[in-house]
Amino acid sequence: MAYKKQSAGLLLFRRTAAGVEVLLGHMGGPFWERRGAGAWTVPKGEYENGEEPWAAARREFQEELGLAPPDGTPVPLGDTVQSGGKHVVVWAMEGDLDLDGFVPGTFTMEWPKGSGRMAQFPELDRAAWVGLDEARALVVQAQTVFLDRLAEHV
Repeated sequence: MAYKKQSAGLLLFRRTAAGVEVLLGHMGGPFWERRGAGAWTVPKGEYENGEEPWAAARREFQEELGLAPPDGTPVPLGDTVQSGGKHVVVWAMEGDLDLDGFVPGTFTMEWPKGSGRMAQFPELDRAAWVGLDEARALVVQAQTVFLDRLAEHV
């Protein structure tokens, strides 16, 4: 059986006087560094077959942000398939998180490509609280469905 790439994520949200805000991360690495729209994501990461997706979502949240996810009741937002074929499942949770302690996890890749040199990059190079409308313009296109589902929930 072929391995299917699958990711689980946690979309933290908070209510403010200006409306609902979500916590998103800007993808790290040289491919994304100069991109804005379409380069932001729900904090998420891959998990293996047999691993509990909700546990993976909490683990990946901490790995990508360097901050523990808050306790709370998760709201399932379902799943989607991104353009590269990755299956992504996301839960939302209401909570507030101070981003002062943001310390992203890292990954290693050959850079520049074909050079034989390995370099380390942050998984997310920044994180921010953004309103739902702004978030729709920033996230990877396939992830807008999670924002729509969250809007229906709140």
